[in-house]
Amino acid sequence: MQDTGKQYDAVIEKCRTLFTNKMSDYGSAWRILRLPSLTDQIFIKAQRIRSLQQNAVRKVDEGEVSEFIGIINYCIMALIQLDKGVVEQPDLETSEAVALYDEKIGLTKQLMLDKNHDYGEAWRDMRVSSLTDLILQKLLRVKQIEDNAGKTLVSEGIDANYQDMINYAVFAMIHLGESKS
Repeated sequence: MQDTGKQYDAVIEKCRTLFTNKMSDYGSAWRILRLPSLTDQIFIKAQRIRSLQQNAVRKVDEGEVSEFIGIINYCIMALIQLDKGVVEQPDLETSEAVALYDEKIGLTKQLMLDKNHDYGEAWRDMRVSSLTDLILQKLLRVKQIEDNAGKTLVSEGIDANYQDMINYAVFAMIHLGESKS
């Protein structure tokens, strides 16, 4: 039987390594991004994944995995921005940003474990294309919540949607990794 927790950690380690390396290259320039800008970056990545899944011809030699990594990392940035707010100048050292990354992933992984328990790992029977569509649906929901100034009447907030997108992207990467083995 597969160990979802270990598979999850392996995917996150790839994402975290890229995040850390980009922090070394660019610093925390992303801290100036407002939430709608981050949402749009995630949307672009999800749309590209959907295009890759639907089109036989690829003109850029990057596949779905790099885009799912981007979705995960941008969602974590968005979760950090939700807590810390947007700044005018980069203000985080790499070690602080990585600590915040780890905090957000810890909470998101726990949410996954709780839902996974209740849903009986139903995601394992889903297609990567369905996970992509769910990410796009969550993005449209987030955009609507943003347009409503962050207010909802009965629905989860923006943070829960970002967490779900992270978990769907991790599941997709686990599936993609298994199809190569």
